[in-house]
Amino acid sequence: MLYGKLLYSPVAHARIVALDTEQARRVPGVRAVLTAADVPGHNGHGVVIPHQPVLALEVVRSVNDVIAAVAADTLTAAEEALRQIKVELVPLPAVFDPLAAMEPGAPQVHPEGNIAYHLKIRKGDIEEGFAQATVVVEDTYRTQMVDHAFLQPEAVLAEFNHEGHLVLQVATQYPHWDRTELSRALNLPEERIQVITPAVGGAFGGREDMTLQIQAGLLALKTRCPVKMVCSREESFLAHSKRHPMVMRYKTGADREGRLTAVEAKIVGDTGAYASWGPNVLRKAAVHATGPYLVPNVKIDVYAVYTNNPFAGAMRGFGATQPAVAYEAQMDRIAEKLGLHPFAVRWRNAFTEGSVTATGQVLETSVGLRQTMTEAAHRMGWDIEKICNRFLTEKLR
Repeated sequence: MLYGKLLYSPVAHARIVALDTEQARRVPGVRAVLTAADVPGHNGHGVVIPHQPVLALEVVRSVNDVIAAVAADTLTAAEEALRQIKVELVPLPAVFDPLAAMEPGAPQVHPEGNIAYHLKIRKGDIEEGFAQATVVVEDTYRTQMVDHAFLQPEAVLAEFNHEGHLVLQVATQYPHWDRTELSRALNLPEERIQVITPAVGGAFGGREDMTLQIQAGLLALKTRCPVKMVCSREESFLAHSKRHPMVMRYKTGADREGRLTAVEAKIVGDTGAYASWGPNVLRKAAVHATGPYLVPNVKIDVYAVYTNNPFAGAMRGFGATQPAVAYEAQMDRIAEKLGLHPFAVRWRNAFTEGSVTATGQVLETSVGLRQTMTEAAHRMGWDIEKICNRFLTEKLR
């Protein structure tokens, strides 16, 4: 059994001008020191765009980038080998704010540009919607990067069995896709790769991307020995994705009865240096940008933007969580401006069966929002009839 360790980039954006592994190879007990030149297949992985390097070549774009992989007889030897790897880096201009990354002249994270994804949703006539409004509220909201922080850090055991098949034991949410990514990077047929998931444990979306799998498989391939890798807590923060930070500019209009007349929103998600699930997460943010409310006139633009921050990907809620911070704050402010109870404004606009969403979806069944609101209000001790009767004609259920 060998112990594997990875050398991560110490900086967020730089060009690799020299990489010397000779001293590391001479450390007693070291069995392999691998760089990008040792990747036999496609040097990249990613569930949407396979462009996150297995081992960085020429450029590092974030502190997630792995520059070298080591296997040794002992953990101590592997860690000493990492210290003996000499890397010369020339810093490159970096960008850490997604709005700045969209500006002309911003440092380019990838040659194709910093905007990874843009989706528009249009419904009705947005200008007419604001013209019908009695009140209009506008503001910008920001949510932060969040780590999944599952209790057990990443770990993997990679070995070749007696049939020459690569067998990985790893806590992953995506074993079938792991096999595809391993096959592509290691240039092995998928039928010669087996991914075993003994237990997933905590994950929350953070185990959908590759972390140690390919490097462990590569070390096992090169040494033909079983290779075990376990992240420290610090390494775990570098290994997996984060929840997308978002910047959300909202403009919301409502009439004097609290009916929403228009919502315009621009949502920019920081997907970090690599796409991971970025386009899918921002697509979900767009679909949920108006919340569980009827809005006749809608204009939504969402963007997934590359920066040199750690990459962002799947996490509980998958893009639907962040917009709620913005659209619910807007509902409170509309209620305040109209002198209405916040519950009443939400009740006024809540989806019911037959409602049509901003994307045109007809909600045919299982629309329990008003029942849920009613139960919550009762438990809060609110008198719903008193709150809503001032202007609502619908019978409370």
